[in-house]
Amino acid sequence: MTGTVAFIFARGGSSFRGKNLRLLHGRSLLARAINICKAVKTIDRVIVSTDDEDIAEAARAEGAEVPFRRPAELASATAPEWLAWRHAVSWIRENEGPQALRRFIAVPATSPLRARSDIEACLTAYDGGGWDLVLTVRPAERNPYFNMVELESDGRARFVLNPDKPITHRQSAPAMYDIAGVAYVTSPDFILEANGLFDGRTGVVIVPKERAVDIDDEWDLVTAEAFYARMGAPALENQ
Repeated sequence: MTGTVAFIFARGGSSFRGKNLRLLHGRSLLARAINICKAVKTIDRVIVSTDDEDIAEAARAEGAEVPFRRPAELASATAPEWLAWRHAVSWIRENEGPQALRRFIAVPATSPLRARSDIEACLTAYDGGGWDLVLTVRPAERNPYFNMVELESDGRARFVLNPDKPITHRQSAPAMYDIAGVAYVTSPDFILEANGLFDGRTGVVIVPKERAVDIDDEWDLVTAEAFYARMGAPALENQ
């Protein structure tokens, strides 16, 4: 399928300063995202959406396109990224025509341990599953049926979810998953018509914990370095 474009949404501002350009084993998170996309044969283009000139220059140096600048109002900490997706889709359609973008994939720079096969699996699932959108998930470490609590107004703790029959060990609890920012695949029409990830039929690809590390702070970066040292680049790029 032609017209498959990978987008990397990387704003300059962050509570973790310079996050997208931070290094993991000598290479920036942004560069890793760009180059794993370039390794997927069915991806035709890689475009970076950013409000930051340093990120834009780094993206071009890695061979990505930066054909537009993300508006400041879509680059704040409180701006929904869905609106940045919609801005990117609208720009491509208005400036290059609908044929230029038939399949949309978002690949966040903050999940640098993804494998090429994870992206390929998302594209395959989207093409064959009848989904409006496919995203990645990882097995959750906490389960609202078993070891997650919320506090009532009087301070008492209770399970987030309370089934009719008590669950006394983790293995009996329904499987739960965390959304992993490894990849999201959808159509430009769905982005323009819907308002979020779960407005249509949403499918998932399950990725293992070690490939779903999301970089939000220094500790996450330390964790990613440890996993990377164990797995190594060839394993990530070739599996």
